[in-house]
Amino acid sequence: MAPALLLAGSLLVSGPAVANKVFVSNERGNTVTVVDSATWEQIAEFPAGNRPRGIGISPDGKHLYVCASDDDTIKVFDTDTYEFLWSLPSGPDPELFVISPDGSTLYVSNEDDNLVTVVDTAKKTVVAEVPVGVEPEGMAVSPDVRFVVNTSETTNMAHFIATEDYQIKHNVLVDQRPRYARFTNDGKTLYVSSEIGGTVSVIDMLGEAGPELVKKIGFEVAGVQPEWLQPVGMRITSDNKWLFVALGPANRVAVIDAASNEVVRYILVGQRVWQLEFTPGEQYLLTTNGNSNDITVIDVAEQEAVKSIQVGQQPWGVVVAPD
Repeated sequence: MAPALLLAGSLLVSGPAVANKVFVSNERGNTVTVVDSATWEQIAEFPAGNRPRGIGISPDGKHLYVCASDDDTIKVFDTDTYEFLWSLPSGPDPELFVISPDGSTLYVSNEDDNLVTVVDTAKKTVVAEVPVGVEPEGMAVSPDVRFVVNTSETTNMAHFIATEDYQIKHNVLVDQRPRYARFTNDGKTLYVSSEIGGTVSVIDMLGEAGPELVKKIGFEVAGVQPEWLQPVGMRITSDNKWLFVALGPANRVAVIDAASNEVVRYILVGQRVWQLEFTPGEQYLLTTNGNSNDITVIDVAEQEAVKSIQVGQQPWGVVVAPD
């Protein structure tokens, strides 16, 4: 795969391009790697605390947030200079978070204490702590900001937390070890990936009694053992047409037609693919591959992998600076 990817990768820089910084958290290396999306070259790497995992950028592009899980904090860095600025209270063992659209609030999953912690980014204070199921991980905020969703790995549920009072209004049972949640951009559908269950649950947000499970999407790849098909990170195109799902140790990204909720293609990427992120404009989709210590660049229109880039040790999360 590598020679073909490198050859195709040369096509990525043959025309004019506008660079966006790609930030990759390296869970075992305790660093963040920075990649230039115009040249696909590594341009920096800096310390990011102990066991950095969840990663995100403020809507204005100025601040990089990193879950330093073993430091029990979220570290904030300047996206231009990579200077450490301050820490935010996160609760114990922060793993994933989601940022409100206006950048004012972080919603953080705390795996060890079965909590979702709500953090005011300006005041640097905890606004609320919401008890949820056992081993919370996945986080999503609805486009209308009415709900924050948390997935609990051991309880096997998606919890729907109202942002007006931070109370759980609905619970939806999904398959074993839910890891990630993602809304369509119109807010009508929520997808929840279940790593051990091997499925993606499709939840209708417009059900009469509240969010309703309507389908489970399964996966099958010739020559790959079923137990290796472990859906984790997900991204959906802004037109709500294509859902991309990282399949962990299967080393594939599944492409799902969101209209039919059927898998149409599997894209071979690096080893133990974990999280995904689009570049601005959704020309490319980036994957973090924890066991091959690289990221894969996928051409979204062609639905093909075109390049791989070495990063730090055991890459986990990825985020791209906005235009």
